[in-house]
Amino acid sequence: MADDNIANAAADESKKNADYAANQAKAGADRAANAAKSGADALRDGAQKAQGAFQDRVVEPAKRAGEAMKESGQKIAEGGSTIGRKMIDQAEQNAREAFAAMREAAEAKDISQVMKIQGDYLREQGTRSMSQAREIGELIMQFGRDAVAPLRGSSER
Repeated sequence: MADDNIANAAADESKKNADYAANQAKAGADRAANAAKSGADALRDGAQKAQGAFQDRVVEPAKRAGEAMKESGQKIAEGGSTIGRKMIDQAEQNAREAFAAMREAAEAKDISQVMKIQGDYLREQGTRSMSQAREIGELIMQFGRDAVAPLRGSSER
């Protein structure tokens, strides 16, 4: 019976040692799993931060620059069309004034009256041409400012 007690005691001690070893192995495996999970989480967080930074620093500014260039191009097209219409209006006005002066000259009674009509027309046409050139110049400058404004706004964002 003493041998049985010794055998039972040895079996109990072996079971305790095995349980202890199993618990230690499980605790080690849990720590390793937690460390691996923490590492994976940190890697995922880092990747998300890098993606966010790329989005904020590269993609969004490029998108805004593209939109600003498109808007600027639209302004240039609108400006060119407006200037073209304005120049046609001015040419029509100049043609009307020229025909009015020719009609008046055709009805003149003598050469001195024709010379006066011609002189008045040339003086008025010179003044009108200067005014029209100034008007076109102002339109060109305004359209230039309007076309550049979206690009300036894009770089300040």
